[in-house]
Amino acid sequence: MKRTMMSLIGVAAALGAVTGVAAVTAPGGGAQEAPRSSSLLPVQRSALLCPAPTSSEVGQTDYTAFAPKGAAAGADGKKGTAQLLPAGTVKDAGGTDTGKGKGKKSTGKKGADAAGQAVAPRDTKPVVPLQEAGKPVTTSTDSPDAPALVGAADGTLAPGWTVQQTTSVAAGAGRGLLGLSCTTPDTTFWFPGVSTAADRQDYVHLTNPDPTPAVVDLQLRGKDGSLGGSAGEDITVPPHTTVPVLLSTLTTAPTTNASLQVVAREGRIGAAVQATDSKLGSDWLPAAADPSPSVVLPGIPKDATSVRLVALAPGESDADLKVQLATPTGLITPAGLESLHLKSGMTTAVDLKDVTKGEAGSLVLTPSDGGSKAPVAAALRVTRGKGAKQEMAFIPATRPVEQRATAADNGDKGSTLSLVAPEKGKDAKVKVTASAGSGGGTPVTKTYTVKGGTSLDVAPPVPQGLKGTYALTVEPAAGSGPVYAARMLARPQGGVPAFTVQTLPDDRGTVLVPTAGQDLSVLTK
Repeated sequence: MKRTMMSLIGVAAALGAVTGVAAVTAPGGGAQEAPRSSSLLPVQRSALLCPAPTSSEVGQTDYTAFAPKGAAAGADGKKGTAQLLPAGTVKDAGGTDTGKGKGKKSTGKKGADAAGQAVAPRDTKPVVPLQEAGKPVTTSTDSPDAPALVGAADGTLAPGWTVQQTTSVAAGAGRGLLGLSCTTPDTTFWFPGVSTAADRQDYVHLTNPDPTPAVVDLQLRGKDGSLGGSAGEDITVPPHTTVPVLLSTLTTAPTTNASLQVVAREGRIGAAVQATDSKLGSDWLPAAADPSPSVVLPGIPKDATSVRLVALAPGESDADLKVQLATPTGLITPAGLESLHLKSGMTTAVDLKDVTKGEAGSLVLTPSDGGSKAPVAAALRVTRGKGAKQEMAFIPATRPVEQRATAADNGDKGSTLSLVAPEKGKDAKVKVTASAGSGGGTPVTKTYTVKGGTSLDVAPPVPQGLKGTYALTVEPAAGSGPVYAARMLARPQGGVPAFTVQTLPDDRGTVLVPTAGQDLSVLTK
């Protein structure tokens, strides 16, 4: 008994040392547990994945990495590291890179030998390694064989670490401006707005950041539900490797408006869709926010000539939605679209045409009065320009900015910041900081107030004495109403209004950590 009691006391002491929380001695001599609570602390480690940018011989890709200041992590005081490394690529059985060909289909079977040969990257040199928070780092490549990138950040550089991948393609079917904020690994992704039609080539890029294989299922849903075909099952993504899959090879039914679900049954991946239209150029379609009864799609350009909404109710219940456009003066209902009914498991597309009518706008979808609160996934395809000089971009539903969000790769002109406070009567006060430039410059901060139920488009602040590119950090004030954000980059190409839009979800640079303490009552149980 004595030996057992001593062992239990040793365990209790060890637990106290691990948690770092001591018991408080009560006046009566007994032990009283310290108050338990949770602390919001900076993350210690974060990961990002960037897909292979383009196979075009006339394309150039810029990478910009950034970590905001004032988000120190790590009690050990270590400075931290943040860098990306080239990933391998899986080629199909014929030896043609599935990300560049026109229809060779990856078998999608388990193992690298069945799916094709896993080819290691030619170069293993780190890309855009950060040295300090608050100052962007940039690099460029014009190689048509530029690989996907897999990276991680830790210590003081982990919270809010972001990498922007911006590609300019001067000519060809994929011409235009393609922008993507490199993604964090996960197990489930939703992509409303994909297409398997003859005038589109959509590739989903699956990238595995881990040292063990990932097994992925792909499912396409059209207006009548699941699109036939089993080619999207059991796709193996080898460690530290990317697998591009042409969506039109997954089904025999060409579909203009579809939704793609990506599920990693084993491991985790990063996923993004590269969409190329024969007339409208190309851009990245990022994953939409997790399905929710209410969704916000911020940042529709005021000069948009065409807007298409693609939405899906992925659950077992239909969804009835109220469709509203948040304008600079308030919420309005687009003509002829007072409500929208989504059938369970089926994709619905609605052409909103030039819905913004020359004003900044953001789309707000909420459950209809008395309707089902079924979760919804949604995205917009937005077009600027006319005739042969049109360009498209995508705006997926996004998460609100709760603590902070960041958009990298801004220049002295060509950026537009969109802020929307979707709830009436709940104004949002937002601090926007322009960082130092990659080549020099002094940070500048400006505060904006967005009235509840409205959208606000602004030319963002620019660092004093800017050299190079800079990052924008968006931070809502304490007690502010909910706010969503997006950033548009406009870089015209020979009369084509080339542009790309990145939504700015919260960077999740902090995590809620419960405070633990000893519970000596276990000794008496």
